[in-house]
Amino acid sequence: MISRCPGKSAWPELVGEKGETAAAKVEKENPGVHAIVMLEGSPGTLDFRCDRVRVMVNEHGIVVHPPHIA
Repeated sequence: MISRCPGKSAWPELVGEKGETAAAKVEKENPGVHAIVMLEGSPGTLDFRCDRVRVMVNEHGIVVHPPHIA
């Protein structure tokens, strides 16, 4: 999917990183977004926002899906 949002929009290289570390990298690489660390399976809204990146982690706080603008 091609993002219509400015800046970097996906971070597949962060899978396996600690969630808080990944969120900080996301925000550093694209200052226009706010990265939110969430437990995998948590409910979330379905609306699309160029300023939001969900960083999905497992019960150990490790990123399990590539973070991307959503």
